[in-house]
Amino acid sequence: EEGDQVPGLEPGDIIIVLDQKEHPVFRRSGDDLIVRREISLADALCGCRQVIRTLDNRTLLVSSPPGDVIRPGDLKCIPNEGMPVYRSPFQKGKLILQFEVKFPEPGWLPTDRLRQLQAFFPPQEEVMATEDTEEVELSDYTAHGGPGRRPYTGEAYHEDDFEDGMRQHVQCQTS
Repeated sequence: EEGDQVPGLEPGDIIIVLDQKEHPVFRRSGDDLIVRREISLADALCGCRQVIRTLDNRTLLVSSPPGDVIRPGDLKCIPNEGMPVYRSPFQKGKLILQFEVKFPEPGWLPTDRLRQLQAFFPPQEEVMATEDTEEVELSDYTAHGGPGRRPYTGEAYHEDDFEDGMRQHVQCQTS
């Protein structure tokens, strides 16, 4: 039979609940570990080398080859550097790197040097304006359009505006 049974008492189960603590660097997804890494635009375009300290205190030198472009949000992985797989002591999940590409601040390059930089990239698609085209420039977006502006609710009108407008035109019918 089972061990540690006491005569006259009903044996019970031991329930152990493990709460996973958040880690400041790694996030767990099953057997995989995810780490966010910020790299410069130059590193994203020209290749990079980074050092990652693992949970078991090893140091990994991670590199991407020149010409392998890393885009914002790209995921790359290192096999067998994640969490140990349950009941498989020699197998581990992946260490997944999620890349954020840090772009230069506006004005980082003088405008007279932009053409030199542009020469390294594939040619831009030429867009021609026609007579019925209105040219406009982009500006930075802010969530709230300014004082007195209501946030967009998905409605073509606000209910209050509609009701106020209707009240002005409602007349009592007399017999």
